[in-house]
Amino acid sequence: MATSFCVLHRTLRGSLFFFSRTSASPLPVFSVRLFCNAAPERKSTISESTEEYRFVERLIPPSRIPAPPQRAGPSPSGWVPPADSPPSLPYMIRRSRMHNIPVYTDLTHGNRKMTLVRKVEGDIWALEKDVKEFLKTVTGKEFPTQVNEVTGTLKIKGHFDQELKDWLVSKGF
Repeated sequence: MATSFCVLHRTLRGSLFFFSRTSASPLPVFSVRLFCNAAPERKSTISESTEEYRFVERLIPPSRIPAPPQRAGPSPSGWVPPADSPPSLPYMIRRSRMHNIPVYTDLTHGNRKMTLVRKVEGDIWALEKDVKEFLKTVTGKEFPTQVNEVTGTLKIKGHFDQELKDWLVSKGF
């Protein structure tokens, strides 16, 4: 507060000095006598209160999602827990951070329907071969696929999300 008062004092003094020198008509020059009595700044201290922190902890979101509860079968929402041990296949499909199977549908260009299988680790080409065989038995047709090894994504033309989710659950993912 005291510092801003000193700055204001200097600004007023300078503007009055400039105004009195540039005006054509002689103006009475007056001076402003203000004193800057800045109080010495006090050092602030920080105190830690642990009994009040419990109110803050309730507001902080959890840093990670808790492990899902162990169930014998599917839950009322239809969610199925993964198998206790991963299947012995050349590929692995990790669950999403919300513990769901990462199979999604995508609709692009207004009518292009695609199914995406994400979070694939290992031999993604073996997964593509198995998916093609599975869809051939289910639909009787062979659908085009696209493999992206860098992102670990498999795209299948058409919407087969529920069929692939059920198939991956039956495999133990």
